[in-house]
Amino acid sequence: MNIIQVYENKKKYLDLLLLADEQEDMIDRYLDDGDMFVLDDNGVKAECVVVKLTVDEYELKNIAVEPDFQSKGYGKKLIDFLFEHYSGKTMYVGTGDCPTAIAFYSKCGFNESHRIENFFIDNYDHPMFEDGKQLIDMVYLKREW
Repeated sequence: MNIIQVYENKKKYLDLLLLADEQEDMIDRYLDDGDMFVLDDNGVKAECVVVKLTVDEYELKNIAVEPDFQSKGYGKKLIDFLFEHYSGKTMYVGTGDCPTAIAFYSKCGFNESHRIENFFIDNYDHPMFEDGKQLIDMVYLKREW
């Protein structure tokens, strides 16, 4: 299993990026400025994009695992790698108010930080759903070292 940083042709992974953020123009807001990492285990299984907010703070903007390989530890491996790569920094992640996603990030060491009300309504051109629930607020979680 290898995790590699992608510097060019990031849109090559657009289909995978769209699993976590289903509106391409939202991905375009952070893709060029973000650090992209791909987890390869006999083929690409997962990817993520991290954006620098300040000298000591980063945000995980997108993390996605191929559907056939979800719940097999690939997402957790990628997050563990990020914590090593950005050691000593604060990492934020924003997600919908979805118990499954929040439980995953909590298991990875994140704690709820703050919320942005109506984020999904104000920023997406269609209603967003996860686990059958419409997403309205963005829930931010953070992990500090």
